[in-house]
Amino acid sequence: MDMSNPIPSVSELTLLKVLWKQQPLSAREIHDAAAGELDWSFSSTRKTLDRMLDKQMVSLQVVHGINVYSAQLEKVGTLAAFAHDFGRRVMEMEVPLPVTMFTGSKLVDQQELVQLEQILQDWPDDEA
Repeated sequence: MDMSNPIPSVSELTLLKVLWKQQPLSAREIHDAAAGELDWSFSSTRKTLDRMLDKQMVSLQVVHGINVYSAQLEKVGTLAAFAHDFGRRVMEMEVPLPVTMFTGSKLVDQQELVQLEQILQDWPDDEA
């Protein structure tokens, strides 16, 4: 797993979560699926997808004349990087976040939970 994965912003993560469940999707489909979590305009979704394209978080194909997006960031690795960053920067924790905080998540299955725990446990200490 590449530890240099870009860590998505909260809104980027919301769009990735939509794509991890089903892809490829059009910008409109992504916008509609994320509407419950992101209370913003369609143009904001488009701008965010463009930014994510620049960062290589998503890829773009044209299918039947429609632009469709797919996630380029792998789910478990991205969640691990996000959780690690949250634990360190937000919670000021020196130890890995307990994987139990992900139990009951609709986003990861049992196998992914095991992978997530492994990645968080094996995270390199020196990140200077």
